[in-house]
Amino acid sequence: MSLVSIEQLTVSFGRGARTVHAVRDVTLAIDAGETIAVVGQSGSGKTTVARCLAGLQRPTSGQVTVDGRTWAERSAAERLALRRDVQYIPQDALSALDPQQTAFEHVVETLQILGRRPRTDAEARALSLLETLGLQHRASALPREMSGGEQRRVTLARVLALSPRLVVADEPTSGLEPDRQDQVLADLFGNLPPGSGCVMVTHDMRQARRWCRRAVVMLEGRVIEAIPFPDGRPHHPYARQLFDPWSDEAGES
Repeated sequence: MSLVSIEQLTVSFGRGARTVHAVRDVTLAIDAGETIAVVGQSGSGKTTVARCLAGLQRPTSGQVTVDGRTWAERSAAERLALRRDVQYIPQDALSALDPQQTAFEHVVETLQILGRRPRTDAEARALSLLETLGLQHRASALPREMSGGEQRRVTLARVLALSPRLVVADEPTSGLEPDRQDQVLADLFGNLPPGSGCVMVTHDMRQARRWCRRAVVMLEGRVIEAIPFPDGRPHHPYARQLFDPWSDEAGES
């Protein structure tokens, strides 16, 4: 059984002539320990799929199943408990952080409230995580005092603190310089708990090839191709264009 599966997922916004079909009939499965990139242009439906996976967006039709049960059929208490296992990293790290809390306080609170750890244990674990992510010297910094990369690593620390079985990362390096992007992704993928999966939404095909086992290509709300790595090549014209310079090679074959 897959860890998480999407079956005939459709998500629409608005009514009548103003209806926007953000996701159209998407089916996808993620196994334990699998790393997947969801790629495509802006407006292709990537973020909406990611939010549905994490139980943050209700589908118009279709279903998202985690451990054999859908998000919709679980009670509020069951969904809250499941969020410890399925963690979401938003695009905007700063907006996800409390402006009045330090890096240390963010991680301690996560461990106490969602992880249900006692204060002393939570503090020790938080310090260990911040050290692992190179933030021990920034433990007392507020979000506005941090760089973009440091803000990202604080959000990672909060997620990794819970030892989730699936991490859904929506453009986790958005707005960062290339060297900072590589460091954040190394921190994310290098510290995933054993057997945990990750779904990364990204515009960066280099990142997809480097960190993920396969890429799911979306266009206008649909999945048009799945590309296995490291040896898979795109075949759909749009996918070839995304994965340039492969497009030239594919066009000659």
